[in-house]
Amino acid sequence: MTEEVVLMKGNEAIAHAAIRLGVDGYFGYPITPQSEVLETLAEQKPWETTGMVVLQAESEVAAINMVYGGAGAGKMVMTSSSSPGVSLKQEGISYIAGAELPCLIVNVMRGGPGLGTIQPSQADYFQTTKGGGHGDYHLIALAPASVQEMADFVGLAFELAFKYRNPAMILADGVIGQMMEKVVLPAPRPRRTEEEVIAQCPWATTGCKGRKPNIITSLELDPAIMEQRNLHLQEKYAEIQAKETRYEELDCEDAEYLIVAFGSCARIAQKAMEHAREEGIKVGLFRPITLWPFPSDALAERARQVKGILVVELNSGQMIEDVMLAVKCQIPVEHFGRLGGIVPDPDEVIEALKEKIIK
Repeated sequence: MTEEVVLMKGNEAIAHAAIRLGVDGYFGYPITPQSEVLETLAEQKPWETTGMVVLQAESEVAAINMVYGGAGAGKMVMTSSSSPGVSLKQEGISYIAGAELPCLIVNVMRGGPGLGTIQPSQADYFQTTKGGGHGDYHLIALAPASVQEMADFVGLAFELAFKYRNPAMILADGVIGQMMEKVVLPAPRPRRTEEEVIAQCPWATTGCKGRKPNIITSLELDPAIMEQRNLHLQEKYAEIQAKETRYEELDCEDAEYLIVAFGSCARIAQKAMEHAREEGIKVGLFRPITLWPFPSDALAERARQVKGILVVELNSGQMIEDVMLAVKCQIPVEHFGRLGGIVPDPDEVIEALKEKIIK
């Protein structure tokens, strides 16, 4: 396998990137609109080429606990699902965060609440960035806006997960998961050897030959020790916030108004921005790539030059709270979103900008 350009869906790009990057194991369960991740892995049969384990678990709960076990052994392991399935994984995700284990979770969002619809949504923002499970913890959350980023973020997510011993999530929406684009797949690399795993992950449960046993757990019954463990986590999260924010700015230098959007909405907003500029309206686009840590400082700096911000999301208004906190309500911040799986067109965004911000 070499680096190549191919046409594929975002979900398929996740699977191909995982194989090429030497992922040790995938444990998942089918659910629309992310089922192609598991289907592509099954079709490619990486267990015959790289030795990667691919297993359809009996449930989402089983899948995330298999990830927990694999991560505890220092392996590069991952799972994927869509909104209701990720809800079922929340207890396991909290355990993994509490045990400080690296892994990748992919959520290709669909509409809710409840079973909702199989159509795209961005309504899992709160669940992802505010802690969907119990306790004080954070996921590193990456929001791709293209099929290329779906492939690229697999490697980035694992890099960050192992660097900080923290679960990472690729938070995509159904549009990005199902759309087809040209993508450059990463150059293949071999899976790590057992010796490399032991060297890179001295904390892992790889057998205790020549050392004391490693104990991995999120349980501690002594409140004083548990407080220190939580304080350690907060220090780690502060370091991630200081070092790992990522974002993209388009036509912001002379902007009088700003659109903030992520995922597929950022693509729609970019076209709306281009059309608005044709009308003489100076609009810029600010796209958060890390939803946690949120690029608050960069957005606050950019907001100083504009008259107002429109936040565009496929939900009833979630990321807007982080935007308002970032700019400290010093300028008008309004929301535009569609619900139920309806994806807006650029003209709707321009109309909302004129009605809510420019007036």
